[in-house]
Amino acid sequence: MSDPVPAYFVRLDEERFRPTEATGGAWTTTEQHISPMIGLITHAVERFCARRGPDGMAISRIGVDILGVLDMEPFEVTVSVVRPGRTIELLEAVVISAGRAAVIARIWRSVAQDTAAVAGGEVEPLPRIEESEAVDLSEVWPGGYIGSVEVRTVGPVKPGRGMSWLSARSAIVEDEPVSDLARLIGLVDTANGLFVRQSIHEWLFPNLDLTIHLLRQPSGVWLGLDTTVVFGPAGHGVTSSVLHDAAGHVGYAQQALTIRPR
Repeated sequence: MSDPVPAYFVRLDEERFRPTEATGGAWTTTEQHISPMIGLITHAVERFCARRGPDGMAISRIGVDILGVLDMEPFEVTVSVVRPGRTIELLEAVVISAGRAAVIARIWRSVAQDTAAVAGGEVEPLPRIEESEAVDLSEVWPGGYIGSVEVRTVGPVKPGRGMSWLSARSAIVEDEPVSDLARLIGLVDTANGLFVRQSIHEWLFPNLDLTIHLLRQPSGVWLGLDTTVVFGPAGHGVTSSVLHDAAGHVGYAQQALTIRPR
């Protein structure tokens, strides 16, 4: 990997953070890319749960709605319980930027138990990282976030279709340990920019949301994405990805796209 780059965020207090240049967006470099923010939200949820003590539950779904742009200014992240329970619960995380809600995420947690005897249906693992080829995503996209991610492709690549491995060179929060889950979830939103169908100089296709479903908790520093991008005929599209870690299939992600010419 290249020389280290700054962490994505600096903690100011329990709920407030300052973004660094490493969060710089791809569509607009003076705004934050949403991908590191989703990693931070996951980290904030895990800290919230840890303060309450062990409960045997794990995150199974993260649904994020992007309500507006995130300026390169301090913001706060709050976490609350929407639906309490002993075996399942629903949490909500809200990112407040410039006095308004800019991101709302709802997170389902459910009790973890041994179901290995009935496990099945996973897709085939991606080709190994060692079989992949390094690519420079900054040849397609600008921004500090893109410069912070190592991208490697595996197998054939074409517009709207491909497989890749990603790893972040930046920490999520400066001088603060985070879980593998938060680190890898913080990469998933990159999927929409990996195998673009059309030139970003001629078309806009930002995602409005990101929904992640997990089969198990991912581990390691590499996220695998088997991604398909579909543009519909009326301004809408979907980016769908099968998620992997080095051990195999871990879940799914989808992003709703709004498509329009520049």
